[in-house]
Amino acid sequence: MSEETPVAANQSTRWLNEEEREGWLFISSIMFNLPGQLESQLQKDSGLSFVEYMVLAMLSESPQHKLTMTDLAKQTNTLLPRLSRVVTRLEKDHFVERSIWEKDRRVSICHLLPGGLAKVQEAAPGHVEAVRRIVFDQLNARQVKSLAKIGESVLGDKPSEIINVRKTELFDEE
Repeated sequence: MSEETPVAANQSTRWLNEEEREGWLFISSIMFNLPGQLESQLQKDSGLSFVEYMVLAMLSESPQHKLTMTDLAKQTNTLLPRLSRVVTRLEKDHFVERSIWEKDRRVSICHLLPGGLAKVQEAAPGHVEAVRRIVFDQLNARQVKSLAKIGESVLGDKPSEIINVRKTELFDEE
């Protein structure tokens, strides 16, 4: 096999220009470094992993403190198999419990328990301070607005619309 790059692949590839490359390297660095920093803070201060914290936080912000596992996976950016393992750990600590929706036994619902609400309320101030120190203290107001606009452009909507999917109609009929 030749060590040369095929000409056809070279001509059809839309390579990043220098500015785009720098931007991508920054995003990549943030993607790899930020979770570790936040994970360390959460582990040290409250004994929670980042995804455990996000599960508790999203449930605490949801109507009636419950979400389907599918909606919880969307809100935490977690695949269902991983979410299931995380929820199992949180169940062992009596922070959450799962049930099956009576109207459709294929739907699992995750409920935040009082202990889980207390845990997320205990962990939130330290987590928010870490987010502020690591991210927002480095930015001015214009940069924060730009960050939000960039996120909206990349994700396709406002983060609150993507993350905080409010599916109350599922539970309103109960």
